[in-house]
Amino acid sequence: MSDQTLRSTVELELARLARPGRLARLGGVLAALALSVVPAHADGFVTPFLGYNFGGDSVNCDSLTACHEKHTNFGMSIGTAGRVGGIEEDFSFAKNFYDTSTDNSVLTIMTNVRLSLPLGPIQPYIVGGIGLIKPHASNNPFQVFTSKSAFGTDMGGGLTIMFGQGFGVRGDLRRFNAQGLTLLVFSGAKADFWRASIGLTFKY
Repeated sequence: MSDQTLRSTVELELARLARPGRLARLGGVLAALALSVVPAHADGFVTPFLGYNFGGDSVNCDSLTACHEKHTNFGMSIGTAGRVGGIEEDFSFAKNFYDTSTDNSVLTIMTNVRLSLPLGPIQPYIVGGIGLIKPHASNNPFQVFTSKSAFGTDMGGGLTIMFGQGFGVRGDLRRFNAQGLTLLVFSGAKADFWRASIGLTFKY
């Protein structure tokens, strides 16, 4: 379907749906319009990474360059990427984020929208989304999910340099913020910090 035909169809449907009692059909038209911009083909990717947190609540690590004691984090990003847009699931764990006590690690599980600018093998991108942040997670991996998490957001970007069809290196910088929302499944905890990381990207 051409862009002109799609536009005419949408305009016609919107005019018809403006009558009372047609809100359900309006939702269907908007859903169809959204699906029309989804890329027909998207590449999957997996990026294991290693980095450290700084700024905000990070202890002894005020900024990216002024960091007296780096607290290492590790994790993985998994998702799909079309030519411009994609979806990413990001998991990371920072042991002893606040100090060396038992329950002072940070776990993040985020769902992000990813927008990239394809420039051949050099691919800058931005990401942003929502998810769960556990500011005082246990260092014991078997206990890390036993308590409530906080609702959080993240936003940032980076650069992927591809060295072939399916392999590259990614540098990434993003900010995480736990909003302090208190509900049945949210602890109401607050947290604010940045994460810098580098990883290997495998596309398939």
